[in-house]
Amino acid sequence: MTTAPLRIIFMGTPDFAAANLSALLAGPDQVMAVVSQPDRAKGRGKKVSRPPTKVLAEEAGIPVLQPEKIKTEEFHNGLLSYQPDLIVVAAYGRILPPSLLELAPMGCINVHGSLLPGYRGAAPIQWAIIKGETEVGVTIIQMNQGMDTGDMLLKAKIIAEPQETAGSLMVKLATLGGNTLLQAIKGLKEGTITPVPQDHSQATMAPMLKKDDGLIDWNKSAKEIECLIRGLDPWPSAFCFLLENRLRLFSPEVIYMESTAQPGTVLHADRRGLLVACGRNALQIHELQPEGKKRMTVESFCCGHPIPPGTDFGRYTVQPT
Repeated sequence: MTTAPLRIIFMGTPDFAAANLSALLAGPDQVMAVVSQPDRAKGRGKKVSRPPTKVLAEEAGIPVLQPEKIKTEEFHNGLLSYQPDLIVVAAYGRILPPSLLELAPMGCINVHGSLLPGYRGAAPIQWAIIKGETEVGVTIIQMNQGMDTGDMLLKAKIIAEPQETAGSLMVKLATLGGNTLLQAIKGLKEGTITPVPQDHSQATMAPMLKKDDGLIDWNKSAKEIECLIRGLDPWPSAFCFLLENRLRLFSPEVIYMESTAQPGTVLHADRRGLLVACGRNALQIHELQPEGKKRMTVESFCCGHPIPPGTDFGRYTVQPT
């Protein structure tokens, strides 16, 4: 048990990580250094941008390390020079070698965006929505060499809203993660937390998403497609094709109705939205994004690009096996 402030090294890169770093900075312990992925070129203009955690650390006057390789003696010794008591990891984006897991006396803990052992992997928040989960949350774990397989220190749950997207849920779970992280660290310092092993037989995976994962199979039910669209919003986004041009779809609504139309057939496209027949029921889309254009309402798009009833969105659909 200790009441003295811990010396912490934080490892994380995107907005989810930045929210957890912000919580640490407002807490009683001392963040000695922040490790993030290197600056990367992003967007159409390929403008180099700094990771959100780097921006936050620099504003707070905290040293930032951005190694291209983390399995080097130089990087290991660099971290060791800060004499950390604990390493905190949140969406860093790389698997840590044993040398880093064992570097700090209190080891490494991770803020994971799911209720483990469910949804281990790189995209837990997106996959939870895609799979239609309503109860979601975060888990603080003691890291080991496996992929999110370490003993659980603390969990926190919330209920996902019916229209939740990956983007909106990410913000909520990032805030929840930061609060839960502070509670877990406090418990570790006071000796009031007992690590609980995961039930590996109940584990499910949440692998990294690819752009092609967004191709809509209209043979699926409207509810399945609705979950897919929300789970891939804002990235990589779900899509179909209109005249061989990619059309990203957003703001879906399940319409419970019977239709004899083939899945992927447009039933109407007007101020009400874009209604498409599915394997079961139909899906009304309220927003879309044509290739190279901004996101807009269906009504705005149809003013310049009418989509006649009977248009076949299923032409490029993956056929069931």
